[in-house]
Amino acid sequence: MKKTSDKLQKWTKRDWVINALIYLGNFLLLGVLFVLKMILESKSLGISFEPSNSIANYLNFLMLVLFVIVVMFLYFYFEDRDFVKNPLNSEMVFLILEFSGVVCMLSGFFTQSIYIRPLALSALLILFLTESGKAVFVNFIFCILLFFFDAFSNLILTPDKSIVEHVYYIAVGMSSGIIAVYSMKNLNSRLAICTFGFLLAIPALICILIPYFQINITVVWSDVVFAIASGPLAVVFFTVTLPVFEFFFNKLSTFKLAELTDHKSRLVRRIIKQAPGTFNHSIVVSNIAEACATAIGEDALLARTCAYYHDIGKLRRPEYFKENQMNEKNPHDDLTPELSANIIRAHAQDGYSLVIKNRLPKEIADVCAQHHGTMPILYFYDKAKKFTDGEVDITQYCYPGPKPQTKIAAIIMIADGCEAIARTLKDRSRESVKEAVKKIVNSRMELGQFSECEITLKELNIIINTVVNSLSGVYHNRIEYPKVSLDGIDLEKVNEDVKEE
Repeated sequence: MKKTSDKLQKWTKRDWVINALIYLGNFLLLGVLFVLKMILESKSLGISFEPSNSIANYLNFLMLVLFVIVVMFLYFYFEDRDFVKNPLNSEMVFLILEFSGVVCMLSGFFTQSIYIRPLALSALLILFLTESGKAVFVNFIFCILLFFFDAFSNLILTPDKSIVEHVYYIAVGMSSGIIAVYSMKNLNSRLAICTFGFLLAIPALICILIPYFQINITVVWSDVVFAIASGPLAVVFFTVTLPVFEFFFNKLSTFKLAELTDHKSRLVRRIIKQAPGTFNHSIVVSNIAEACATAIGEDALLARTCAYYHDIGKLRRPEYFKENQMNEKNPHDDLTPELSANIIRAHAQDGYSLVIKNRLPKEIADVCAQHHGTMPILYFYDKAKKFTDGEVDITQYCYPGPKPQTKIAAIIMIADGCEAIARTLKDRSRESVKEAVKKIVNSRMELGQFSECEITLKELNIIINTVVNSLSGVYHNRIEYPKVSLDGIDLEKVNEDVKEE
């Protein structure tokens, strides 16, 4: 399970009120869905449904649903308070529960078999939109709620019918959801997920054989066909609806991260065209960041994506950054040091604004703003000191921050500085690179740049070694080729001889 940060955001009265309204509103919506389910089932069964005759059972249903919702809130509040503080996260979880429930009930209604229900749908959506611990818990909540819907509608409409079948189905839902979570959480290919979808049918097949092993074989095989289809059906609905949830709730999944690092994506195309030097720098930083994230157990794909976009703010004035000047005149030569510093440090906030404007996830925008922390821009600070006899206020030459708030942001800060300094080294031996990397990390530690994230000294040492390995591979020493004259050699005859061989 993902570690919860020790730095919890403070809850305000507004947070409590908004969450209360969301939970109350969705509680009422679940009650409405229950009534609609009974109306639909009563028409299919040819039974007259009178709500006034079922008030006691309906109230019992609502009380149990309310109890489960309270349990769900308490779990999120104590397990990941910052997650539930954001009302969009709470609404996303409820919409996934409600959407999955409607899909399951309609699929069972149209096929007249509950075994075709895509029970793992909610677990898959939560898994790829959040993480595995939440997916397991939400899957448990979903199975309980679906059982309440089935059992109470059965009690109201067909009280003589046994609910044993629905009890079996709790086991099917919980086990298929857990299989979905732990078999697919590391999959990054949609094709692989579709293939693994057939695993989700195993719990349904097992539970079918338990109550029906003495019944006519045709009944068993008809249910078996539906059960086998339930797994791929869950994957189909998951594949279709995941981009919708990603868009409306601005969430990152592995598929979304892969799309964002595609060179055909809009902002990446812009930076390739308008700031090629910055793009090449970002590619190297992304490789370093990915290796560092893997080494300390962070999300490597997220680190890679953040590195792609960390300097996206340079698109506003690409010509003012050295890597994009291509031996042309440096525009900073005509500016005061203070104005130059303002332009340079603005790229952090410009990146944040550009990412938010293009509706990219906030995790990426935060790294854009944080990857320089509150570091001073020493080049222009030193230049300013040479132009004045008095003291220069160094705060005017510092990035506005904030400092890195996550380990990913800290990794990008280190990788960004180390890649930049490695390009300036004349001696690119491993010892020289390691000394430069240590200098970068130590300077940021001395300036307190890692004071607001939970990175440890052990992890920083791992990152240093990983960065050195990465940079040594990128900026390795090359053989100095001798200058050889080919005068007097018949190159056409050489080519013919080579072809004959």
